[in-house]
Amino acid sequence: MHPMLNTAVKAARKAGSIINRASLDLDLVRVSSKGHSDFVTEVDRAAEQAIISTLKTAYPNHSILAEESGASDAGDPDYLWIIDPLDGTTNFIHGFPQFAVSIGLKHRGHITQAVVYDPSRNELFTATRGRGAFLNDRRLRASKRDQLHDCLIGTGFPFRRIELLEEYVEGFKRVANNTAGVRRAGAAALDLAYVAAGRLDGFWEFGLSPWDVAAGSLLIVEAGGLIGDSRGDGDFLQSGDVVCGAPKIFPKLQALVGGKPAPRRAAP
Repeated sequence: MHPMLNTAVKAARKAGSIINRASLDLDLVRVSSKGHSDFVTEVDRAAEQAIISTLKTAYPNHSILAEESGASDAGDPDYLWIIDPLDGTTNFIHGFPQFAVSIGLKHRGHITQAVVYDPSRNELFTATRGRGAFLNDRRLRASKRDQLHDCLIGTGFPFRRIELLEEYVEGFKRVANNTAGVRRAGAAALDLAYVAAGRLDGFWEFGLSPWDVAAGSLLIVEAGGLIGDSRGDGDFLQSGDVVCGAPKIFPKLQALVGGKPAPRRAAP
């Protein structure tokens, strides 16, 4: 395992331990709201600090972009760790076991290391650029399906960008009418990992943040899948619009959901 990936795994497991301990007594977890249907808990913050501490101990000069604490601009811009300490916070608060830790390393414009860790199932998804994607020690491959009507597709409502909902619903109708089923599980990082694992044949969501997508995008590419934004230019980290899937499903899914993308924002 690449040394940087090994450090990221160590950080993710520390965060996972914090999350699992807190999940044993959810009534004691303090919750606050960041906006409409957007929550943060003391667990998110503690998990994030454990990740940052682990990464900074190993690589003190690297930069950090983390969901709860924001960007740390003091480090080397060539190495940017993109972190979501608890993707699926709303699920976690309710004891719905679909959430994950997501850690990606962006090196000179490319995601080169990725960890998505599901602490409730002890499933560790990892990838190093050019070396494949793995679930624990098993090599991952994207789905081989080629017909949309056979496919199970994941999605997420654009809850942070409610103005995108009408356009999203139109795409949802088209996907629901042309596939075997649509699932909305509530943790985008884990949905992307499931595409890499072939559990989902494709996934789309609008209005995502870089920390939702960074690690999962490398998992998909290294598992032989395809990922881009709703217009196909691949710049999903900037636009926040993500479409991904098995190689033969990706263009078909993109055609169903593609439309007016979210306004672009600065790259991390």
